Amino acid sequence: MTHIEEKVIDFTFQFSAPVTAKSPELQALFDFIALGASERDRDRILPYNVVELIRRSRLGALRIPVAEGGGGSTARELFEVVIWLGDADPNVAHIVRNHFSITERILRSERTQRNRRWLKAVVDGAIIGLASTELEAKRSGGRQVVNTKLTPDGDGYRLNGTKYYSTGSLYADWIFVRVLAPDGSTAYILIPTNREGLELVDDWDGFGQRLTGTGTTTFTNVRVEAEEVLFDTDKDDLPYNIVPQLFLTAINAGIIRNVLRDATALIRNRPRTFYHAVSEQASEDPILQQTVGQIAANAFAAEAIALAAADGLDRLPAAQAQGEEAETAAALATSLSASKAKLIVDDLALRSATLLFEVGGASTTKKNSNFDRHWRNARTLSSHNPNHFKARAIGDYEINGTPLPQRGFF
Repeated sequence: MTHIEEKVIDFTFQFSAPVTAKSPELQALFDFIALGASERDRDRILPYNVVELIRRSRLGALRIPVAEGGGGSTARELFEVVIWLGDADPNVAHIVRNHFSITERILRSERTQRNRRWLKAVVDGAIIGLASTELEAKRSGGRQVVNTKLTPDGDGYRLNGTKYYSTGSLYADWIFVRVLAPDGSTAYILIPTNREGLELVDDWDGFGQRLTGTGTTTFTNVRVEAEEVLFDTDKDDLPYNIVPQLFLTAINAGIIRNVLRDATALIRNRPRTFYHAVSEQASEDPILQQTVGQIAANAFAAEAIALAAADGLDRLPAAQAQGEEAETAAALATSLSASKAKLIVDDLALRSATLLFEVGGASTTKKNSNFDRHWRNARTLSSHNPNHFKARAIGDYEINGTPLPQRGFF
């Protein structure tokens, strides 16, 4: 297990109830998270204390109805919050992506005693991680399970196997795991991360999103109770996997806002400029003003596009009430919107991260400034389900009417 030294963060926040998208303390929380984001990224300081603040705020209950103790936010409000959190620290935003995706799945399911218990845990502050990927599977994103298997053990099971890219699980209280049932069918389990035999390894070495805990999870004879198993026959998922992909897009939209903030601060505080510049003061230079204006426009467009796709998620319950055909059509339309949003927002994020260096020159490449984190993080997020595959699927739909894939980030 890799050991990373943690720095102490002063806990001064008080939360009287689960935060909502309109809670005044939410912005204060994000401002606090933003203060140490660059240092954490540069020095690889794992944000355990920041995640603990998120637990205490019960931000993870944002989408749970008020009547069930949550924040009662719409999907649009959730993704507004994701953009703000991506602005504050895209690593932290990515840590909770799987939490919100799994919570959405539970919310769509029947309110059994088991599901009510899981939602209550979220309302109380629990964070959920995910362990789904196996490198032995020949196609990523297809939900194929090869080696993580349940075997009967009395009135429950034992679990053995290994998962990779377990984003967020290093910080989580519960973990959602894709498994093979004894009959060879696939299923999910949701179990506490402190269960004996479960090990979370911090071995993610990507050049971006360095702090997301996207490491290896091993299961060695882990006890699993029968009620902790969700079989694929359970009706609790959408025809398309919209929330996880749109979450990444919203984080990239947040990164552009962060780039804008760094660019404006850099110019305002710059004591000198180029000898051939048209103004003595960097803040008065029309070329630098134009560059920042372009970044600002990119931030506006990215946020608008991501939230327009989120609006489709808010329309899904009405479509579901009209029957399966209407629900599938509405889910396809929303998945198309989210897929198109990814293509545009990813491009805007990478362009904006590059434009930051145009306003400061070579000094902006100093390691201490860590301005390269924006490009590294945006590039890493963009690499989930690469854009050329996404664009091809959209084109096939537009030309031939072929529905989008119902696996992977679609």
